[in-house]
Formats: sequence, structure tokens, C-alpha cells
Amino acid sequence: PDGADGGLSGIAPTLSVERFLQAANIGDLEAMARLFGTADGSIAERSSGAFACAFRKMGSWIGIGDSCIPRTEIELRMNAIALIIRHDDYSIRSESQVPGRSRPTTRIGVDLDRGNERFSDVGFNVVQTSDGRWLVEEIGLATASSQRTPPALLG
Repeated sequence: PDGADGGLSGIAPTLSVERFLQAANIGDLEAMARLFGTADGSIAERSSGAFACAFRKMGSWIGIGDSCIPRTEIELRMNAIALIIRHDDYSIRSESQVPGRSRPTTRIGVDLDRGNERFSDVGFNVVQTSDGRWLVEEIGLATASSQRTPPALLG
């Protein structure tokens, strides 16, 4: 049976990765920030105006809240990720549960094609938040940024 969610629990992690990849390719840093985060929420939710950040920062000092991330820092992080995972095409290679996590987490393996290069099995760990959203928590950026050795240097 599909359960109460109509079978979306298995599809939702993959959809989050696909949306994240699409946002990265068009440079939609805001959409990327809404789709990137932890079980506690998206990175976009951890940024706000200076006044609200001041209260969050004070709360984090006494252990009752998260510190804020400046909007400019979020944009820089998302832009760096977008530059690394930009692609001409992609395909979903695998999907597996990540064991030993307090919240449901799925690893989505993605093959990224860029020019004449293929970056195989770039891992995207996607975690479910308490309100049921699936957010990209971790990306195998080293796999997506490794360069092949030019043939002339091989020997």
C-alpha cells in the first residue's frame, strides 16, 4: 500500500533533487536555498533581517535557537554549489535509505553530464523535516568537481 501520502514518500526525495538541479542550472539561488538544509529546516529559513537575526543569535548563545546565516553568505554558498553541479543533462542512478539517522534520509545518486564529461554517482543526501518536506542536506561536490586527467599527461 502507498500509505497516507499516496506514495509520495518514495518520490519526494528524488523530486527535491531534481528541483535543486534545475534551480542550480538557471542560477535560482533563492529556490536552491529553500531546497537545501537539515531536518530542522531550509537554509533560507535561517536567514532574515538584522533585527530577527539578533534575537536568533542571542537564543543560540543560551541554547534555545539557531544562529542566523547572513543572506549574502547563503547566496555565495548556493552560487558555489551551482557552479560545481551545473550540467547539460542528468540521470537518477540510484536511491537508497541512509541508515542510522534520526530523521528519514535518502541518498540519491545522480550522473551529471557536462560537455564531454560524465560525473558518475554524485551523491545527494536528502532529509525529511518534521513537517514532511525533503531537503538536500549534503552533496558529493568532490565527485562533481573532479577533473579527468588530460590524455597528454597520462603517458
